[in-house]
Parts: sequence; C-alpha cells; structure tokens
Amino acid sequence: MPENAQDSHKRLLVISNTTCTGAELFDEIHRHARETDTEVLVVAPALISRLHWWMSDGDAGSVEAQERLTVSLERLRAAGIPARGAFGDADPLQAIDDAMRVFHPDEIIIATHPRGHSNWLERDVVTHARQRFHVPILHVEVDSATNTAHVVTSEPDIK
Repeated sequence: MPENAQDSHKRLLVISNTTCTGAELFDEIHRHARETDTEVLVVAPALISRLHWWMSDGDAGSVEAQERLTVSLERLRAAGIPARGAFGDADPLQAIDDAMRVFHPDEIIIATHPRGHSNWLERDVVTHARQRFHVPILHVEVDSATNTAHVVTSEPDIK
C-alpha cells in the first residue's frame, strides 16, 4: 500500500450516552470524517443505575443502548460515513479502554450533556480519559433541549 494511502485512513472512536442520537453530534462527526477515509466506531455504554447494577438487572440499559446505537448508525450511514457500533461498559472509561484494545483509534470524541446535566462531567470523565489514553480527545457538549452542540475542548486539560 502506498504510504500516502495509509496516511489518509483515520479511525474515529465516538463514545456517547443518550447524546448519540442527536443531530448536533452527527454534524461534528461529519466534520471530522469528511477530510479523509475515516472509519467510525460508535460506542454506546449501557446506562444502568447503581440499583439496577446491584440487582443484576442491566437488560433495560442494554435495550436502550441498542436503540440509540441503531439510530446513530443509520444516520451516519445515510450521510455516507462508514460506521459500526458496539455496546460499551456502563463506565465510560472502561468502555473506551475496551474499544481501544480492538479498534485502535486515531482520535476520540466524547459527547456529553452540558455541565449540570451530565453525570460524566460530574465524574470528570473527559479529564481522566485524557490522562489515561494517549490519542487526541475532543469533548463535544450536546444540549438536546436547545438542539445545539459545541466543542468544549480539544486540547488536553492542564493540571
């Protein structure tokens, strides 16, 4: 394979909870995927409450994750973006770690709800991901209530 052909192939990992079906996130994915031959993996963590986890009742979280993933993949494919999906661990850092072992992304997009409405931000997931994983991480905040999204940070957090 010619060297420049390898350079044009990119792998983009998208980790998203309920934001993965929002049009706002698709716009951001499209901006990153249109520049090169980009393969996209969308990981939808099975969102379950601690009570359901302790009671070993994660089926509802899995069903909801499957529905979100199906909608997300249909929209990406309709836009001409090659994408596949996977369920992820309820812990977003573990979900990223699992995906990194098999997908080897060049970049990660973490989509969250806005501060004050995001459990992931309360747990400082984006900062922990940047400390743990050595690929560029883009944080996109998706506000489904106002149908908007914006890049919060694309550079590593400075501690």
